Amino acid sequence: MKKFLLDLEVKSKTWLNSAYVLLVLTSPDKLPPILPGQFVEVRVDGSPATFLRRPISVHQVDYAKNELWLLVQVVGDGSRHLAGLEAGDMLNVILPLGNGFSLPPDKDARLLLVGGGCGVAPLLYLGAYLRQHGYGRCSFLLGAKRKEDLLQLDEYSRYGQVYTTTEDGSHGVQGFVTQHPVMHEPGIDLIYACGPTPMMKAVARLAREAGIACEVSLENTMACGLGACLCCVTDTVEGHVCVCTEGPVFNIDKLKWQI
Repeated sequence: MKKFLLDLEVKSKTWLNSAYVLLVLTSPDKLPPILPGQFVEVRVDGSPATFLRRPISVHQVDYAKNELWLLVQVVGDGSRHLAGLEAGDMLNVILPLGNGFSLPPDKDARLLLVGGGCGVAPLLYLGAYLRQHGYGRCSFLLGAKRKEDLLQLDEYSRYGQVYTTTEDGSHGVQGFVTQHPVMHEPGIDLIYACGPTPMMKAVARLAREAGIACEVSLENTMACGLGACLCCVTDTVEGHVCVCTEGPVFNIDKLKWQI
C-alpha cells in the first residue's frame, strides 16, 4: 500500500485513566485507506530524549468523520510528550505501515479477538472492520490487571460480545485471558491476539492445541517502520524478517515460538 507523510491535527485528547490517553486526529484531506492491524510512526517533537519516531497501533478509523484514533500508553519521555498534545496541535505521522489482519473466507466464522494491556488497541478497529464487512460472530476477550485498566468497553461492545479478565478479580473472570471459559469453548474458528508476548504465546499454544487458526500482532521495537533499521527482526520458518514490513501481524504457524 502507498505510504503517506501527513501532518494531522489533534481534534481531541481524552485521558482514559492515569496511564492511557486517546488522541483523535483529523486532516483537511481525506484519510488514506488503512487496514486493521496496520500502524503509524509518529514524530515526537520537543522531546530531547526521543530522536526516532514511535510506532503506534491504529486504534480506530472513522472515515465519516475523517478521524484517526491513537491509544497512547504513557511509559517514557516520548509518550509523555505525546500525551501533552492538546486540541489544535499538529502531529507528523507516516501511515499506513505494515501488514494487517486477514479476513476469514467464511462470513459465518466465529471470531475471538483477544487483547491485553496496550495490545487491545488494534482490536477495536479490527472489530469495526469485521462488522462493516459482514462478519457477525465476533467477540472480544480483554484482559487487564484491574478494572481501572480495562479501557473503552462500551466502544468494543458496539461490535461484539465483550468478555473480560482481571488479575485481581475486580472485573470479569479473575486470572489471565487464557483462563477465561470462552477461550475453551468449542466452535471458535479464528483467534486474533495482541498484547504482551507471554500472553500471545499462551493464547497461541491453546489455539494450536485446539486446532484453531490464530494470528498475532507482534509488538517488537520498530524505530523506522520501513525495514531499514533492522531492530524489529524476528525469526520465522522462512528466516529472519522485519516485523514492521512483513508483519506486525503473523499467523502463528509462521513463527518459531517455543510453544
